[in-house]
Amino acid sequence: MNEMPQSADVPQHGDLPLPDYDHLPAGTLPSRISGLAEGDVARLVGYEKAHGNRLPILQILEKRLQDLQAGAVPSGPLNPGTPEVNTGQPLTQQPASTAGPPVNPPSQGVPTNPAQPRR
Repeated sequence: MNEMPQSADVPQHGDLPLPDYDHLPAGTLPSRISGLAEGDVARLVGYEKAHGNRLPILQILEKRLQDLQAGAVPSGPLNPGTPEVNTGQPLTQQPASTAGPPVNPPSQGVPTNPAQPRR
């Protein structure tokens, strides 16, 4: 087998600051990493380069790392305890639509209603 040797400085999945990092949607990543310190973001960059090497994810992580190195302050995640992964639980159903306002019949009457003759 041709496996890449694991370097001692590459973090393992259990060492990551975000639970279920591999399953987070890319769109939620900026808000999820906003509260992380520079070292935590650097660990995510190292993990991503060694495992997924996904360009859009690396761009988000490296931009945040540069911002932190330039003096940005961790602000805290928007919903720190909210998992973003599918838990298998069904979502609550919302009605597809609601009834609109009542429609008035045309002034010339309705042909199917004998109480309103046509003019």
